[in-house]
Amino acid sequence: MDWSKQIIRYIIVMALQVLLFDQLQLWGACHPYVYVLCLLMMPITLPASVQMLIGAAAGIVMDIFCNSLGVHMAACILVMFIRPYLIGAIVSDKDRLNEQISLRSIGMEALLKYVIILVLVHHLTVFTIAAWSWSHMGFVLLETAVSSLLTILIIIGYNAFIYK
Repeated sequence: MDWSKQIIRYIIVMALQVLLFDQLQLWGACHPYVYVLCLLMMPITLPASVQMLIGAAAGIVMDIFCNSLGVHMAACILVMFIRPYLIGAIVSDKDRLNEQISLRSIGMEALLKYVIILVLVHHLTVFTIAAWSWSHMGFVLLETAVSSLLTILIIIGYNAFIYK
């Protein structure tokens, strides 16, 4: 595992999130949170406790820049909790020998399932906690759908570009 590449990707993606994607308030309902790419593409072989700590750290960084009081941290920890179970359900035993989740290692179908489920969980958690009211659930679902679609397209595009 090349930790330097992981750390550089983390720094670049977090910087892009804060400097570019957080400024894109598209149509008032689209807030792409591309930083989840760092969490989804982490090596499979990391211990669960380390994955949870990395998820919490990513969430805290986003909470600091978004002034969101733990919303992103909660969503990231939930994603990191679900991730190993989802990998077990979607990724074959043979493909789990690869250290990384990527288009090349697990294929397009498995990668799409993996990314769609975890991005939807993340975004739904962020927008539900941020709304803090069931009366806004229609807007929360719209925000989740639109933001998730853009985030998923960016993550899949990244994988197609990097791992072709």
